[in-house]
Amino acid sequence: MKIKPMTLKGFRDFLPEAALKRQYLIGKIREVFELYGFLPLETPALEYLETFSGNIGEDEKLFFKFEDQGGRKVALRYDQTVPTCRVIAQYRNLITLPFKRYQIQTVWRAEKPQKGRYRELLQCDADIFGVTGPQADAEVIALTLDLYKNFGCKNFMVKINDRSLFRTMPYEVIVTIDKLKKIGKEGVLEEIEKKGFNKTQAAEFLSTLMNAKPNETLKTIFTYLKSAGFSQENFSFDPTIARSFNYSTGPIWEVVIPEYDAGSVLGGERYDKLVGRFQNQDVPATGFAIGFDRTLEALEELKLLPQEKTKTKVLVTIFSPELAPESLRIAATLRQNGIKTDVYPNFDSKLDKQLKYADITGIPYIIIIGPQEKEKGVVKLKNFRSGEQQELTIAKLKTVLSS
Repeated sequence: MKIKPMTLKGFRDFLPEAALKRQYLIGKIREVFELYGFLPLETPALEYLETFSGNIGEDEKLFFKFEDQGGRKVALRYDQTVPTCRVIAQYRNLITLPFKRYQIQTVWRAEKPQKGRYRELLQCDADIFGVTGPQADAEVIALTLDLYKNFGCKNFMVKINDRSLFRTMPYEVIVTIDKLKKIGKEGVLEEIEKKGFNKTQAAEFLSTLMNAKPNETLKTIFTYLKSAGFSQENFSFDPTIARSFNYSTGPIWEVVIPEYDAGSVLGGERYDKLVGRFQNQDVPATGFAIGFDRTLEALEELKLLPQEKTKTKVLVTIFSPELAPESLRIAATLRQNGIKTDVYPNFDSKLDKQLKYADITGIPYIIIIGPQEKEKGVVKLKNFRSGEQQELTIAKLKTVLSS
């Protein structure tokens, strides 16, 4: 029986052109993370279910969970923050605080797929553990700003709030307020009432939110960002930012790009109590997760991603099976000099077919080594885009292709 080729809903394949864009963005993200002195961390795809249970809030219904062959209740990694807190507790004697970590791995969520939201997704996190003061929050928010500047974004906004301003509100109200931009004021009031509060209480909750002012913690953060040279055009106080995770304990922030209408592209918060759920002592922490797919889509819409089909710089063709050793020798020399080089893998293919391959795959340069070139000790280099063609020695060839 033939198997029908298909992917599960909410899961995707990435063909080379799309994968190149993803790798480009991952590289830009890692570049800024390491610029700020953050260290990499990786955790398993599977965790004990109890690691996540009680730590996420209403979204626990989105866990991919099951029993493994040993009868253990397990879950696919839902986020990277909770496993990192487990790591801090498990390897406490091996980790020096403050601990600045970044993590770029896949997470899984059983939610309804939509634009910018999938069931398997890449997350890119950066967090600081072991610092109680708002300077740590300010640093990761500064990192947030530098990330989107590094992507080439101009008109983005980091919206900042503090969960302590919601201190008098029940968690279920905070979760509803977090939907304000999606369902509007009337929708929020209606949902709060459905959760058991009367109209007066619902109105008071919303009024408290809308009239909130920056506290001393937020003022310290804003002063830090100004001192670090960031423009106020890219960050602001927003009392409507709530964040629905129940582990948030302090400053919270999100990034929005006005030209991208699918929602925020990054979310961050302080979470001082989460590590304490895995050990007897709390460890203060603050950080964020980039919505990688949303950010990628936004950059695509803003035309800020490179449009490339390949990283390969040159294709070394095979003029004939007899001359294949010459082509292989040239390719090896170029690779030793760091030049990304492809060799056509079928030694019996005609030259026209090899040229067509280079055209389709987007390789910009072609090298031809025929009997005449071998006799003269040169190669023929063709710029496939301009059509320009020249004969070069190996030394000159390395210089041209390295430029």
